[in-house]
Amino acid sequence: MTSVIEFPWQQEAIILHSQYLINSFQHWTGNSLLDANSSPLETAQALFEAPFALVSHGTESDPIFNYGNRKALKLWELSWEEFTRTPSRRSAEELVQEERDRLLKEAANKGFSYFSGVRITSSGKRFKIQDGILWNLLDEQNKLCGQAAVFSNTVSL
Repeated sequence: MTSVIEFPWQQEAIILHSQYLINSFQHWTGNSLLDANSSPLETAQALFEAPFALVSHGTESDPIFNYGNRKALKLWELSWEEFTRTPSRRSAEELVQEERDRLLKEAANKGFSYFSGVRITSSGKRFKIQDGILWNLLDEQNKLCGQAAVFSNTVSL
């Protein structure tokens, strides 16, 4: 019997990716993304439904978003399918691209970084992220597999 996957957090790859998000954040910052000791599936659901925006991209030369929780998808005005086909550079206007690139390099070198910055939705609306954290994602062998960002505080511009 085939089970229908209705939500991204139900996919095996996203359940595993959610563990990378949780474990890597703890590794670099010493803090927890969630206050929960639950199953991997419950953790994946909790991250997807969290009250903060959470995104990540891979390690491609032009990184593609590979995760966005419900809050992030709503903020960028994209479906899961659209978001996970989008190069992460397209989340920032060209005017702030240099600052975004500097931030990504800083996090790559130190493991994580705090940030604020202007981003743009799929419909062209601008918003400012305040008090965000960007960190390197590590897989189960502690190999770099991407970067992630979390933030709660945004201001429409």
